[in-house]
Amino acid sequence: MCGICGLAGGDLDRARVERMCAILAHRGPDGSGIYQSDGAILGHTRLSIIDLATGDQPMANEDRTVWVVFNGEIYNHRELRRTLETRGHRFSSQSDTEVLVHLYEEYGEAFLPHLDGIFAFALWDARRKRLLLVRDYFGVKPLHYFFDGMTLCFASEIKALVQDAAVPRRVNFQALHYFLNLRYIPGESTLFENVWRLLPAHYLVFENGAISIARYADFTPREDTSHDEAFFVEGIRHYLREAVRKQLMSDVPLGVYLSGGLDSSALVAFMRQAGADPIRSFTMGFNEPTDELDDARIVANHFGTEHHEIVLAPDPLREFPRVIWHAEEPKENILQGFLLSRFARQSVKVVLGGLGGDELFAGYDLHRFIYPAQGMHRWVPRCVADHVLHPLSRAAFAFENRLGNLALDEYRRGVQMLLALGDPARYYAILRNVWDDDRGQFANIYGAALRNLAREQTRRLLDPFFVNGARGVLNATLWAEFNTKMVEDFLANEDRTAMAHGVEVRVPFLDRDLVRFALTIPAQMKMRGNSTKHLFRRTLADVLPSPTLRKKKWGFSFSPYHQFQKDLRQVVERVLTRERVQARGWFNYDYLRRILDHPPHPRLRWHYFFLWNVLGFEIWYQMFIEGDIQKPCFDLEGYTGTP
Repeated sequence: MCGICGLAGGDLDRARVERMCAILAHRGPDGSGIYQSDGAILGHTRLSIIDLATGDQPMANEDRTVWVVFNGEIYNHRELRRTLETRGHRFSSQSDTEVLVHLYEEYGEAFLPHLDGIFAFALWDARRKRLLLVRDYFGVKPLHYFFDGMTLCFASEIKALVQDAAVPRRVNFQALHYFLNLRYIPGESTLFENVWRLLPAHYLVFENGAISIARYADFTPREDTSHDEAFFVEGIRHYLREAVRKQLMSDVPLGVYLSGGLDSSALVAFMRQAGADPIRSFTMGFNEPTDELDDARIVANHFGTEHHEIVLAPDPLREFPRVIWHAEEPKENILQGFLLSRFARQSVKVVLGGLGGDELFAGYDLHRFIYPAQGMHRWVPRCVADHVLHPLSRAAFAFENRLGNLALDEYRRGVQMLLALGDPARYYAILRNVWDDDRGQFANIYGAALRNLAREQTRRLLDPFFVNGARGVLNATLWAEFNTKMVEDFLANEDRTAMAHGVEVRVPFLDRDLVRFALTIPAQMKMRGNSTKHLFRRTLADVLPSPTLRKKKWGFSFSPYHQFQKDLRQVVERVLTRERVQARGWFNYDYLRRILDHPPHPRLRWHYFFLWNVLGFEIWYQMFIEGDIQKPCFDLEGYTGTP
């Protein structure tokens, strides 16, 4: 894994790219390089994983007319290389990166669907003065860009773009609104105005002063009802075993994140089957009742891993500014990954992670609310949902809001879920804590500066996943999660927390072939009797220890209720002072105060997340908009007090 950056078009300033590389050094601590030509400058920072001796970048073809900077791994690079050699191409390294320039020479961008891996890269065709930006199928690796009409600027991380005055630092308040509803920013937008993300499975072409963007691969689910469960069990085993085998490719020490749940435990099992030795496993505890340390030990002992444990400190928010710097968003669910990656980096440079399994095989508790409601959605006509139940849902919020009892919030949401039957997108949005359907909540959340700004409603982003009723509500939900929260929340978190410490995370569940196969499995096989991961558990029945197969899913996160009582409340008090909040005008201090003054309660989970996100946004704003990007402040005390 690495960091990539560069410029193309009008204003080509090498010093600017040098600064971009410097600010991405954590992604590639093993070296850096820059290529400059008439029309483009490419920058690269290297984390050496494969071909340690001759894999430096930027890398070119034989006549140095095609250049590339690459972040990721191409797992089928040896097969692609052999084919290219039979067609006369000559290689100067053993690196997977070099196949990209030769593939482009041979096929143009038509080669993209043949890549098997995780990747983001920029390829410069010097003859045509043409830049190609590409992001992998499922968004494992990031790629951002800014275009002012003349110069295209791109980078793995936004901080490399906005550290230069040529890219204005302004807040995208529509993206902030989405973030406050979803706790991640979906789609192309970022929290920075006019800074964009290239979407997964898309490529951007910059040529003749203009950009165009297109999709190069489609993974739309297509259920196959012609086979029984036994067929799909064998298919999952085959494709997951192959994915793990391919992703063990490394010239440096490699490990695995192990929670003790089904997904990470399955990776350990198939690593052992593939002959990996030693298997270095890493897990974290939170000093909370739902800690999974014992569960991870069961798997580690069963498969004989070299096991490592770390326990979260009682005041993790002291790391929050540093984490926000790397995440570039004020997220609350990223501290744990940051600390675990830092711990793992003491032993390895590469880890396998279990992301993707829950989205493919229906593993979240959320799915236990979706599954039994599928038939009920069909019984309620849409006109009844829109004109009878929807107004009642808004009335339920208004009634609870007038009562002012925050602990009633979860009950009110339960009522609103029932009143969303017949409208699967709204039902799902309520489960995901989306609140902007209730206009009265705007007055609770926002201060005078934001309350009356026109905003697009969050469910607009979710509706397209639920338009095909024939697909079924569970399948629609899985597909929505796969394309939104998994990409812009979980995968974004994993990349930023790991690369903050120069660790590469690979995700076998997002292997191209495994995903294609999993998307053919009928939804009724993925869950049975409202039990999550029915088929996947059957797949692992003779692979994992019995306690692991029976284990309840907790998720790799700490409880906001417990965190509020550790250090969240006191930090919010010190950073979000009445004077500062009212001077900004973004948020309603009285509502923040109501949450802070309410006796701690497990049913205030959403409210504690809200506190965390407002706290994070204040730190983010001081750091990225008002602060010195070259010298960020990582001391939490630097963000406390009055403005």
